[in-house]
This record gives sequence, structure tokens and C-alpha cells, in this order.
Amino acid sequence: MAHDEMAAQIHGKAGFIAALDQSGGSTPGALRLYGIPDSAYSGDAEMFRLMHEMRVRIMTAPAFTGDKVIAAILFEATMDGQAGGKAVPDFLWQDRGVVPFLKVDKGLQPEADGVSLLKPIPGLDALLDRAKKLGVYGTKARSVANLPSPAGIAALVAQQFELGAQIAAHGLMPILEPEVLIKSPDKQGAETILRAEILKQLDALPAGRQVMLKLTIPEEPDFYAPLITHDRVLRVVALSGGYTRADACRRLAANHGMIASFSRALIGDLRLSMTEAEFNAALTTAIDEIFQASTVKL
Repeated sequence: MAHDEMAAQIHGKAGFIAALDQSGGSTPGALRLYGIPDSAYSGDAEMFRLMHEMRVRIMTAPAFTGDKVIAAILFEATMDGQAGGKAVPDFLWQDRGVVPFLKVDKGLQPEADGVSLLKPIPGLDALLDRAKKLGVYGTKARSVANLPSPAGIAALVAQQFELGAQIAAHGLMPILEPEVLIKSPDKQGAETILRAEILKQLDALPAGRQVMLKLTIPEEPDFYAPLITHDRVLRVVALSGGYTRADACRRLAANHGMIASFSRALIGDLRLSMTEAEFNAALTTAIDEIFQASTVKL
């Protein structure tokens, strides 16, 4: 059964998760970095078409396989698109051996009490049903902590776990992403509160329920070891959070049991103007470096 095979891959296979889930707010910047200026398109439809073309170029590159990329997180429009003549989730799993996940959040509320909670997600149950039918294994939703606020971070973590329960009810694996900003004035203080709140929520989960966690690479190496070894956690992955790929990989390599789920650090060197050979070489280099940091620890 594909679901069981995907679960086994996520739980135990060496590799990392590619984050190909830039949404409306972050897409223009990603396209600019790729070499497509704002003036090259008009409206969201054209913008997302160009972004989909970039993602297909990545997903169909020779190095983008389950040998090193064990999963990919998709934007909704990418999930609904085609690659290699197939629906993207089918292409990823059947042709590439890459487990598909779906970003489900609709962005952030304004910061309050040191955190930015998730906006409401209208139509979530219908989206989850559709994702399940398309062969998606799990979901991801990102909220943000900026300050070491006990009440704010408690509310943020509680919201993430409430959403995780709704997602699990549809037979999907939730990746909970309570990101601590790397520019937080007290990043380590926020991480200390975050770890404690996550442990409380994990201990309260029903027997047999698991989640995944996507976290900012901590200031103290192996700080999240109690989460990584918790029996309610399938896997802990790291976001790059604005670090350069070199810095993100260096920091990640000091954290045992934590693998990458990078976005900008994965695709930041790719350009529209590259020949296919140049593009494939740049992507291969990025994949190899991130794989190394995810699997070979200091």
C-alpha cells in the first residue's frame, strides 16, 4: 500500500524534504531570484504559471529523486498541476520516489504577543479530502514566533496541534511548523519556551497518533533531541529560515537526527537563463550539500 510505503520512507530513509511551496506572498521574490522580474507577468494566474514551470523544471531534473530527496512540500496550485504528463503527486511518487506533502496554511495573522498565528483556513476539510484522493501523504502549516512570550508561544503551539488533529482525522500526516525567526532578539529564549510547549502537547496526544515537526535550526546543537526521540514524533525537519545554504548546512550538521526541509537554500542558485546542463549541475550541488548535512553529523 502506497501510504505505508510513504510512511516507512519518511520515518527511516536517509535524505531530506524539498520545500517547493512558495505561495502568493513569497512567489514574486522567488521568481525574481530565478530571473523573472515582476514586469514579466500580469496577475496571479501568470505568476503561478511561471512558478509552476520552475517547479516542474526542478522536479524533472535528474538529481531530484527519492535517492536523496525523500519528500517534497507542494503549493496547492502545484499539487493540482501536471508534471511528466501526470498529476504532480503521482509523478513525484510513481516516477521519482518522492513523497508528496501539501502546504495548507493561508498565511499569518499580524503579530500579537510576540507571535503570528495562522490565519483561518476556509474550506480546509474539502482541501484535505482532495489532497488525499490525489495521493498526498501529509500537510504543512507555518506560524511564527518572534519573541520569547510564554503566553504567545503556548497559543501558537496549541493552534498548531489543533490543526494537526483536524488533518490527522483525514488520514494525513501533519507537519507542524512553529518557526522561530532567526532575527528574533532572543531566539534561544523563544526556543526554550517552544520546546517545553511542544513537549506538553506531544505528551497529551492520543495513543498511536504522531506528528512531524518543522523547526528553525536551534542555537544550541541537539536542543531538540527530546522532540526527535519522542514516540509521538515521526520525524523532525529543519527550515533554512533565511540562512545561506552554507550556514544552514553547517548548523544542521550539528543536530543529530534532524534533516533538512529547505526552500530558498535549495533553489537559491537556480536561474531561468541557465542551460539544462547548468541548471542540473547547480541543483545537483545543492541537493548533495543538503543531503550531506542531513545525513552526516558532526
